[in-house]
Amino acid sequence: MAATLCVKLLPKQGWLPLTQSVRHGSKAVTRHRKPVHILRQKLLAVTKYIPPTRVVPPGAYPSKPKEVQEDNALMLLMKREVKKVFQDYKMIAAAQNNASNAEDMMILKNRLHKHGITVKFFPNQVMRSFLKDSIYCNMAPLFIGPTVLIVSKEPKAREMLVALRSSPQMTLLGACIENTLLSADGVVSYSRMPSMTVVQGQLVSGLTMLTSYTASMLQRHPAHLSALLQQYVKQQSPDSSTEGAPKAEEAT
Repeated sequence: MAATLCVKLLPKQGWLPLTQSVRHGSKAVTRHRKPVHILRQKLLAVTKYIPPTRVVPPGAYPSKPKEVQEDNALMLLMKREVKKVFQDYKMIAAAQNNASNAEDMMILKNRLHKHGITVKFFPNQVMRSFLKDSIYCNMAPLFIGPTVLIVSKEPKAREMLVALRSSPQMTLLGACIENTLLSADGVVSYSRMPSMTVVQGQLVSGLTMLTSYTASMLQRHPAHLSALLQQYVKQQSPDSSTEGAPKAEEAT
């Protein structure tokens, strides 16, 4: 019996013990990153801080030579035509062409031609090249996108606005009227002003009225003064009667 117990307790070669040490506790691994939602990843990518680039001090690199682009013969010819337009016409308006077809443009030209107004087309590059060296340089921002020129030898802003009102594809941007740059609202205000003939007539009538008032005053004062003096002499004379008193009061 004892021998049997000893044989059972003693370990045998190639035989593992019946009891093994087992580690108990938490088996959680915290080194793995948690998955991030795709929207959060996009938000983090958009809001990621990007440091500003360092400003290169002047003189650190050699300056690049400026490329001077010379105008070709066609551009020079167009610039001369634009210069002639600004010299010959008193009203030059810029309008934006919002995809108007050929039929609408023809109708607009006919309506403007009835009042002596012409529509001209010039490339924006030519217009900006001419305006940057002229006294009309403030008109350069108007020529962006498809634009047309509406010109006339006399300032006819009212007729132009009436024609443009019937063509919704054309939008007035601004105008230069008698060497004065006006916005779209300024052109509307200018159209509401009376014509030069009406203003001259009002001025002449006002001056004539003032001269007539002056002449009447110059003629009235000496006569009135002489009448008062004559009445005063009559009152001071000893032979004056009592009937002269009411006449003196009326004279005064």
